[in-house]
Amino acid sequence: MAEYWDLYDRDGNRTGETFERGHGNFKAIPEGRYHLVVDILVIHEDGTFLITKRSDDKDVYPGFWEASAGGSAIKGEEPLEAACRELFEETGLKPDSMELVNILYKDTSRSFFHSYVARVSCDKDSVVLQDGETVDYKWVGKEEFLEYLESENAIKSHNQRYEKYINEHIRNV
Repeated sequence: MAEYWDLYDRDGNRTGETFERGHGNFKAIPEGRYHLVVDILVIHEDGTFLITKRSDDKDVYPGFWEASAGGSAIKGEEPLEAACRELFEETGLKPDSMELVNILYKDTSRSFFHSYVARVSCDKDSVVLQDGETVDYKWVGKEEFLEYLESENAIKSHNQRYEKYINEHIRNV
């Protein structure tokens, strides 16, 4: 089944145009147009962070560990709605709260990111991995999370979207 994305201008306004997603075809989005991507950093009420391992079948960063769930919003979705859907699809988790912590445009991928922090109070064994998206997960404490951020296994562009939040709310606390 085809997946369609709304296209946006540089100010974050829907243009009325849509784009049909294909494997790795995001670079075919016209210049000056962007698709909405959401990512969600998950923090458990006990202070641990959820890290998931991406499937080897992903077209971007296959097999990498990431400190988020996320993906592209589908046609008609609002950012928060997309974030909640992606979080549930990729982890089976429903957030107690969601906080928007960053919006960033990236011309190379024709995307703009809405980055959220989700707070959860779930049973930590209740994570459900999404076939084709994620293949493993682990909950890590603050020190291991900060070590992960500096490791070769981390997706640097993802971590940059959370840099200000991490510096203000995690590193310096």
